[in-house]
Amino acid sequence: MIHNIADALVATIGEWGYWGIFLLMFVESTFFPFPSEVIMVPAGYLAHKNEMNLYLVVFSGILGSVAGALFNYYLALKLGRSFLLKYGKYMFIQPKTLEKLEKFFNQHGELSTFNGRLIPGIRQLISLPAGLARMNVAKFSFYTGLGAGIWVVVLVALGYLLGSNEALISEYLTSATLIALLCVVLITLFYIVRNKRRKEILEE
Repeated sequence: MIHNIADALVATIGEWGYWGIFLLMFVESTFFPFPSEVIMVPAGYLAHKNEMNLYLVVFSGILGSVAGALFNYYLALKLGRSFLLKYGKYMFIQPKTLEKLEKFFNQHGELSTFNGRLIPGIRQLISLPAGLARMNVAKFSFYTGLGAGIWVVVLVALGYLLGSNEALISEYLTSATLIALLCVVLITLFYIVRNKRRKEILEE
């Protein structure tokens, strides 16, 4: 059953090509519960088989992720918090979830748009508090692209190196997620220490 699903996903990605990767990653980065693993891992496998270009696969995935994140960003920016609280449930966004996302954004600042892209459950929706806070769109795109880029490369690498072995992919995906979360912690600490030193220098 799982093998048949995997074969179907590989065939679909191969048929739709790079535009298919872009479109599916766009959808994955909005508010629809659609896992990026089922897109980028098969794409990496197709790159391994020389049926797709590895670099274009990665580029299409990152571009789709950023485009989807920008969609959420402008949705929040234009419609506002009250709209999301009232109608968010129709877009799989619960009021409690939005409040938690805003708290996360307020605690971690602009860096949260990078961190959030590497944390399961937050990845797709971290763009909403950024839009509500009217974060600079250039900075938003940069941090989002950086975080999405790391995750896309990890998934493509899994598909490229492990082929169609679902058991190994599942095992290594857990490890890759833990490594990504560790990177979040380390980069956040670096960001905090750097900002603290800057403030100390300015106060001298």
